[in-house]
Amino acid sequence: MYAIVEIAGKQFRVEKDAQIKVPLLHHEVGEKVEFDKVLFVNDDSGVKVGAPVVEGAKVSAEVLEHGREKKIIVFKKKRRKGYRKKQGHRQHFTRIKIENISVG
Repeated sequence: MYAIVEIAGKQFRVEKDAQIKVPLLHHEVGEKVEFDKVLFVNDDSGVKVGAPVVEGAKVSAEVLEHGREKKIIVFKKKRRKGYRKKQGHRQHFTRIKIENISVG
């Protein structure tokens, strides 16, 4: 059984007991979180597609940790002008563990 769920404006394919990294959620570590924007569910009884969401479907998860991704380098240059600019960026994330997918 899996589902497509929208978390913080992005869509993720989730299964039970899977751990995924999502954009930063403002919840404490160990706290339970529920997501009700379930767009698609595939289970034993068949496929349910939402318009735009599946009614009564919920995904519950537990917050495992907060962290920052590896650094990416943003380098800008204009040739023959002597303009160079180097910046780094580390995106914040939250790792969650999917505990349950319920339909209806």
